[in-house]
Amino acid sequence: MRALAHVGGSLAVLLLAVPFAAAGAQQGEAQRGGAPVNDRPNPYQTEVGWARLPEGRTWGSTSAVDIDPDGVSVWVGERCGANTCVGSNLDPILKFDATGKLVKSFGAGLIMWPHGIHVDRQGNVWVTDGQDNRPRRPRGAPADAPLPPAPAKIVGHQVHKFSPDGTLLMSLGAPGGGRDADYFWQPNDVLVAPDGSIFVAEGHGGDNARILKFAPDGKFLKAWGKKGTGKGEFDQPHALAMDSRGRLFVADRSNNRLQIFDQEGNFLDEWYQFSRISGLWIDKDDTLYAADSESGSIDPARKAWLRGIRIGSAKDGTVRYFIPDPDVDSRNTSAAEGVAVDKNGVIYGAEVGPRALKRYVKR
Repeated sequence: MRALAHVGGSLAVLLLAVPFAAAGAQQGEAQRGGAPVNDRPNPYQTEVGWARLPEGRTWGSTSAVDIDPDGVSVWVGERCGANTCVGSNLDPILKFDATGKLVKSFGAGLIMWPHGIHVDRQGNVWVTDGQDNRPRRPRGAPADAPLPPAPAKIVGHQVHKFSPDGTLLMSLGAPGGGRDADYFWQPNDVLVAPDGSIFVAEGHGGDNARILKFAPDGKFLKAWGKKGTGKGEFDQPHALAMDSRGRLFVADRSNNRLQIFDQEGNFLDEWYQFSRISGLWIDKDDTLYAADSESGSIDPARKAWLRGIRIGSAKDGTVRYFIPDPDVDSRNTSAAEGVAVDKNGVIYGAEVGPRALKRYVKR
């Protein structure tokens, strides 16, 4: 659970839970069907332009956002003013204080495509790098166009652990990536459990899709899952969260569901009512925040479902609130891919398409 790594929770979040306690289980069961859940109230207002970048720097795509142990500072993985950091000397890992001032940055030259981020109880910053810096032809270039020169050092497809000041403490996986018995290939998200166990969701596309578990020292322990649609199988396991009971929630994005496991990989349940989830957060009171960035006009097969952030209960699956995308017909306003919530109940949404970090506060 991301909030297990923080002093989370707030009076606002507590108030969200109280009116629904009695009806929780019945409502959650009713929402497990395929009917779109688009009609929940939205008690939040959106704040744009809150986080301030240095002069001359513009936002790139970002799906990675998490909260510092102080409960209010925000960590972001930002793709260097573009949708990749290949060839850039900018720091992709950024920390903003509660006023939106940039107070820390690091990671230049080491992370090519920050995708997931997790801040543990000690304040260490874990980042998944979902691509590498191998030469690629520019988008739209002919297949026989010459490739750019190869870099001196191949990096990417790894999980990095940094101290709060940006010192690299540990890297999981081989630089440049690996498949099957090796790892990683397109790691999406990372989560550190209260006992220090490390969970990584792998597979942003192609034929790989699984969850890997490591000991606190980085020793590989086990993996489960494969590409597929069955229980315990995945298609783009895009985000991870853990509830107060220690259950591991996996946003199985291209299967349009949440899957729930114990920490040994045993399947417990699957939920569809939170839609096509890119970003996931569970706070200390088991309020669940699920960001859908691909339904509606972006995915024609999901036109009945609207993009946005659905808020409900990790205990019974009830969906209580819905922050909709302001423009359901524009790809350039797709809602958050990453989501995080501070100790005051303020929601942060990291966006890939619009290249922004938005805040959502109670009205």
